[in-house]
Amino acid sequence: MHRPRRNRQTPAIRAMVRETTLAPADFILPLFLHEDAVDTPIAAMPGVTRWSLENLVREAGAAHALGIPAVVLFPKIDESLKSPQAREASNDNGLVPRAIRAIKAAHPTLCVITDVALDPYNSDGHDGIVRRNARGELTILNDETVDVLCQQALCHARAGADIVAPSDMMDGRVAAIRDALDAEDFTNVLILSYTAKYASAFYGPFRGALDSMPKEGDKTTYQMDPANSREAVRETLLDEAEGADMLMVKPAGLYLDIIAKVRETTTLPVAAYQVSGEYLMLKSAAAGGWLDERAIVLESLVAIKRAGASMILTYFAKEAATWLINESTGERATHSINSR
Repeated sequence: MHRPRRNRQTPAIRAMVRETTLAPADFILPLFLHEDAVDTPIAAMPGVTRWSLENLVREAGAAHALGIPAVVLFPKIDESLKSPQAREASNDNGLVPRAIRAIKAAHPTLCVITDVALDPYNSDGHDGIVRRNARGELTILNDETVDVLCQQALCHARAGADIVAPSDMMDGRVAAIRDALDAEDFTNVLILSYTAKYASAFYGPFRGALDSMPKEGDKTTYQMDPANSREAVRETLLDEAEGADMLMVKPAGLYLDIIAKVRETTTLPVAAYQVSGEYLMLKSAAAGGWLDERAIVLESLVAIKRAGASMILTYFAKEAATWLINESTGERATHSINSR
């Protein structure tokens, strides 16, 4: 008789045969920032804060001290600085460039990733430049947007960003950004492309945190249809050919099949973003006493990694890293899912 349970009978044996493990180095911590001197808790994301510049640097350092290798920055831009052409996105003295310089000065070994997209800066709230066509319909201009994205990426590179992450889903932006970076001798700045970013209903809390909701229309003409999976393969092949160094799937938890499909398609590292709606669902269920927060969070993260993610962007990064470090079950300082 076959007895697979023999491989599960003790902590030591389970540790030896475990196929997927988590460690703090698997995580990237998203950080929100604003110009205010006072930190602001984000109501729709319990435990998440919009940081002042000073405390952003402190929070980044705390994450790094836990073994988290990277942070990614998301700014809330003052309404007075927004414009239809998103000019503030490439301001060398803007909020993000100053944050990059401050973090790198305080924590030079921490990897700093920046979001390259126009929605925080665009008075229309879209990831691209908006125009109305002859019929009065809202149109997101692809090539004009790509030109602005290149200037934004260069701005971040000049400030010292290690990785720029275009999240806009415009066509051809990876190749254009790569050319722009190389032309200015930023050949060592990496591109983490949001390759398969879906038009998901799970982004609501994030958009509230940045006040970046579209003023009109939605993002379905550039973000991917949640019903499609083969399209993710096409986007993967294009981004790899255009010079991306890493690829991303967003969201993560409900798109494990897409993570696996992208992983099978490319040899590049694959990131996955556990987004704000996923975070809020788990936090709310735990706060209501319905789920064990530690157990369910770590299970969700190991599932994302098991699907093929090389790295995970998650608002739980610090908590998960702390849990893993403090693991005291004798099964190593990496996660084992507790059966319930």
